[in-house]
Amino acid sequence: MAANPTKAELAASYGKEVPDLVEPDLRVLLVGINPGLWSGWSGLHFGRPTNRLWVTLHQAGFTDRTLRPEETDELLRAGIGVTNFVNRATARADELTDDEIRAGVPRLIATVERWRPRTVAVLGITAYRTAFRRPKAVIGPQPEDLAGVPLWVLPNPSGLNAHYQQSALTAEYAKLRAAVG
Repeated sequence: MAANPTKAELAASYGKEVPDLVEPDLRVLLVGINPGLWSGWSGLHFGRPTNRLWVTLHQAGFTDRTLRPEETDELLRAGIGVTNFVNRATARADELTDDEIRAGVPRLIATVERWRPRTVAVLGITAYRTAFRRPKAVIGPQPEDLAGVPLWVLPNPSGLNAHYQQSALTAEYAKLRAAVG
């Protein structure tokens, strides 16, 4: 695989699926909205190496260094798994309908029931509000659990999320890190 996809390769990645990255006894199951085109192209969650998730996980203390998307074994060793509400690659999450996002909740619940992570963290307040019909939800721990597992909402690490600069993004993820150990 080339270091960077061509425009044609990215365009061909529309609709591709990225399998869940899960195993038993995860500290945290991260729930993305859906894979981006780089993820569709590479088959890796948060597939663009410059995605802010990687530096955020390191700066928040989840990993001992900044990982790369292909270091899935290291991510799992850190106790972190990844799934999505919608498992269809698009250029932007706003290409999805609210109904598509909500339709991912039963699959998410089944994933949590099967793998029993210690915590579930939805990445993106808008996605959480949409998926769970909680229009007033805020970032942080939620009052309800998900299939008996504590539920958090964290800011989306996408560079398109202008509401959170890197330091603020890291601070929110560090709160979860402190809670889960």
